[in-house]
Amino acid sequence: MAVSAEILEKERRVRELMTKESLDAIAIASIANFAWLTCGGNNYVSTATEIGAATAVITQDRKYIVCDNIEAQRIEEEEVADQEFEFRTYRWFEGKRDDVIRGIVGDGALGADIAIPGAVDVASALDACRYSLTSEEIRRYRLLGKDTGECLAETAREIKPGMTEQEIAALLNRHLIARGITPTVTLIAVDERIRKYRHPIPTEKKLERCAMLVTGARKWGLICSATRMVHFGPRSPELRCKHEAVALVDATFIAGTVPGAVMSDIFNRAVEAYKMTGFGEEWKLHHQGGPTGYKGREFRVTAQTNAVVLENQAFAWNPSITGTKSEDTIIATSQGPIILSETEDWPKIEIELGGVTIRRPEILIR
Repeated sequence: MAVSAEILEKERRVRELMTKESLDAIAIASIANFAWLTCGGNNYVSTATEIGAATAVITQDRKYIVCDNIEAQRIEEEEVADQEFEFRTYRWFEGKRDDVIRGIVGDGALGADIAIPGAVDVASALDACRYSLTSEEIRRYRLLGKDTGECLAETAREIKPGMTEQEIAALLNRHLIARGITPTVTLIAVDERIRKYRHPIPTEKKLERCAMLVTGARKWGLICSATRMVHFGPRSPELRCKHEAVALVDATFIAGTVPGAVMSDIFNRAVEAYKMTGFGEEWKLHHQGGPTGYKGREFRVTAQTNAVVLENQAFAWNPSITGTKSEDTIIATSQGPIILSETEDWPKIEIELGGVTIRRPEILIR
């Protein structure tokens, strides 16, 4: 699918939603939805927000970008070039975004993924429009996954005992940023902090024997999540047992993530895998992940999630057992899962489930 065809497909989905909801226009300002609609365009200035500085407005026959005079030239030249948007701008000190949008829509019915007075909230409905990826999105996601896996592998082979978690985080993020990737999550833990915390914000703690590297890496709006473990010297039998167990749980998640599968069923089979390995309570200590794409997780899957896996839908499962974790980003297809962030040079654990071999990252021994 060419990019022009991808744009038309996404506009078709938005206009189909407009018809379904009896709307005359939809305003799209969230970072996730803007990137999706524009095939990777960035409408943000700060990464610490979910709402961008430019709003796309789609009507039944036209499309607009609404933003202030600060952002207009960059957005037009670098983010949505040749996409045939009409720009409607206002001076930055006027704060007239909503007025400009209302000027486009007039008395028509407006939907939006942000809070606009009088607009219908269509944020959840727009989320669903993103779930099934186009062929071009999959191509971009493959490139991002490859880069993400390589950055993790390079960092894991470069770190040394005595480095702080903050220094390890800086090294990982330097590799990512050098490839045009924006880190959205950076978690680093060493030694006992791996056992103590599921979400370890990097600290001044120095590496002695073991490190866990976690990233959420964004490019073209897509987010790739992955985790790698590295150990200096022989690991303990306990850590080996735990990592083999969490790899089996992760493989169970991945093997079950096929188009048409009910997500609660996938979750419940993974919980049984936890029990089978002797770690039946560990799933209660951290969420297990779920669908991804233009958000780190679209939502977290539980035993009550009745949503069905779609063709070409992205997932990032992240099972953990105290002291270790397994995580990659995948795409569910009818031909089997595409594991985006694995790299050939990383050691693997091969697990056969139902006649299918799933490879999960082993702990790198240095």
